[in-house]
Amino acid sequence: MAKEDKLVVERPVPASIETVTTDAKVKEESGAHTKEQVEETPFEALASICSVLVIGLFILTFLAQNFLIPSGSMEKTLLVGDHLVVDRITLAPSAKWMPLVHYREPQRGDIVVFLKPGEPDMFLVKRLIGVPGDHFHLRNGVVILNGVAQSEPQAKLWPEDYYSSYIDDFPSVPTSEVNGVTSEWAVDLPNHLQDNDLVVPEGMYFMMGDHRHMSLDSRFWGFVPRANIVGRPLFNYWSFKTPEDQMYKTSFSDQIAWMTHVVVHFFSDTRWKRTLHPVT
Repeated sequence: MAKEDKLVVERPVPASIETVTTDAKVKEESGAHTKEQVEETPFEALASICSVLVIGLFILTFLAQNFLIPSGSMEKTLLVGDHLVVDRITLAPSAKWMPLVHYREPQRGDIVVFLKPGEPDMFLVKRLIGVPGDHFHLRNGVVILNGVAQSEPQAKLWPEDYYSSYIDDFPSVPTSEVNGVTSEWAVDLPNHLQDNDLVVPEGMYFMMGDHRHMSLDSRFWGFVPRANIVGRPLFNYWSFKTPEDQMYKTSFSDQIAWMTHVVVHFFSDTRWKRTLHPVT
């Protein structure tokens, strides 16, 4: 513990006065002072622990949070088994009580974590494709944004991908010709079409996964309200090889089996090269 520096002003002592300090007195005062410094009551110890927990909880709740990638909809940008630290401040609505914090609106190309529309308990992570006012459509899998074809190397086709009219030529194909579209989006989508483009309304955002043929995204359930955006991933703090169907194994025995697998294969199945890997 750092000690406080003190400035001592010495005053002259008359020659007639003798100052006597015994070694015993010095040792006694020094020992008492040391004992007073190291002693800590149980209440103080508990208060210290609680302070650390409160600070940690604040950071995880309001500043940063960890998330696990359970599916392959963002491969190869994000892999199943990636554990992410998510910044919950930058994209949050600005607060007057934190004037020094940098805030900004979500931008095209951002990877964002958000709550799925209609399912407020489900977090998803996708790439932001369209912001309010954008006109866009897909042609043969290429995003045409405000009349300009976009270069998206992260969304290139995989060898096993095959052409799907609804996915690759959205929104020219009616929702009735594909499975997986929510009834709410099937009704609302036609209201936002203009000259074969989908127009993103005010306060809404359009999200898609980087693995376009494996992603149930805004093409299937619609726009994401601004209030649903939670934050943006910063980096992988740990990545572990995980089967994609692991998210469906929720029984107690399955969980115990998986925990055992992680312990046994921690070193061999951890993707060490992705540790602290930034998310872009």
